Amino acid sequence: MKKYTYTESKDTRSGFGAGLVEAAKQDENVVALCADLIGSLKMNDFINAYPERFFQIGIAEANMMGIAAGLTIGGKIPFTGTFANFSTGRVYDQIRQSIAYSDKNVKIAASHAGLTLGEDGATHQILEDIGLMKMLPGMTVINPCDYNQTKAATVAAARHKGPVYLRFGRPVVPVFTDENQEFEIGKAIMINPGTAVTILATGHLVWEAILAGEELEKLGIDAEIINIHTIKPLDNEAILVSVAKTGCVVTAEEHNRIGGLGDSVAQLLSVQMPAPQEYIAVDDSFGESGRPQELMDKYGLNADAIVAAVLRVLKRKLINS
Repeated sequence: MKKYTYTESKDTRSGFGAGLVEAAKQDENVVALCADLIGSLKMNDFINAYPERFFQIGIAEANMMGIAAGLTIGGKIPFTGTFANFSTGRVYDQIRQSIAYSDKNVKIAASHAGLTLGEDGATHQILEDIGLMKMLPGMTVINPCDYNQTKAATVAAARHKGPVYLRFGRPVVPVFTDENQEFEIGKAIMINPGTAVTILATGHLVWEAILAGEELEKLGIDAEIINIHTIKPLDNEAILVSVAKTGCVVTAEEHNRIGGLGDSVAQLLSVQMPAPQEYIAVDDSFGESGRPQELMDKYGLNADAIVAAVLRVLKRKLINS
């Protein structure tokens, strides 16, 4: 098992804030809009550097999406900023009609995604957003794993032509990816080559998959771990090559098991390479109020749950062999 270490932990939303400033340095057309959550979206550095390129819309998320769509007509590259729940569920009609259907070059920056919004509870958490966004034709869906990758993904989103949904979170997580990485949309990243089982993880669950891989190594199980930072377009080739080698797969995500990464992988495999699959995801329920790590543990989104899922899927592979 390849050893991953880290010297600091940061929230991925801060990676977005840093990436937004970098994207603006590279392209004068990058602008930002916010629905009264500047601090939560870490937009202060952008505002300080480029005050004339920032628009405070207030608590009017639907208007924000419409304004962002309009800005693209003049060649701007707008990033909209609010919580993931308000970036999707509250404004789905505006995104569908004004952005996706019209193929507008809007970047939807969605913070506080998943359960790890924590104490604010189910009304502010969202576990359906990946499903909502990936079903929109032409929408790119990105879910990076740490500060450095979120920063790089933000820059890549600005360069990409077309609508992008960029998902990130509030809790601090280990920073373990390369500070100077080049982020390639739709290209999965090999975390650890292996032969016994494929673990496909996204977002905060990538680090948990690494911890699970270390525990599995102690059990003599050689796990292949892949970082699926882009849910759409999915890296079909990387997944199929891996599962052809290992014969079984576990998907891990901070999302409802319906409509997320696991479903995308299952759809791919059912058509091209049927194989036993286990899901690490929230089992079709809303979240609740609590500390982020407590919620991740309660809903089975941690390294222990991944290890248990691997043991289950290996038994199924043995039965099918």
